[in-house]
Amino acid sequence: MKSYRKELWMDTDSRRAYLNITPQINECLKESGVKEGLLLCNAMHITASVFINDDESGLHADFDRWLEKLAPEKPYSQYQHNGFEDNGDAHLKRSIMGREVVVAVTNGKLDFGPWEQIFYGEFDGKRAKRILVKIIGE
Repeated sequence: MKSYRKELWMDTDSRRAYLNITPQINECLKESGVKEGLLLCNAMHITASVFINDDESGLHADFDRWLEKLAPEKPYSQYQHNGFEDNGDAHLKRSIMGREVVVAVTNGKLDFGPWEQIFYGEFDGKRAKRILVKIIGE
């Protein structure tokens, strides 16, 4: 059985962003040489997310609007977490959007349904953060 591990670095110019990382994940899969197995991809920071959905800008705007209604960034004073930091909302948004995805690898390709893509969700950006890609299989 093969095992592959790589860290991808993300650094957004904005506090919140939704980035399609499927091309980078496909490159990792190619590097791994795994044809049959599983791929795990997870955010290694508690204010970022990795999730699967459609690559459609209207949907991403809907995510952003919905998350802001559920956990608005301001006023900062509404969160007991905020003291040294002002990112209580980002922790909640990450909890909603999830930490990781697991995707089957079949015939050397990500075994996706129609329209599925892998995204990095940033909720407290403007600094470098890591994503872990772990692939196991044959």
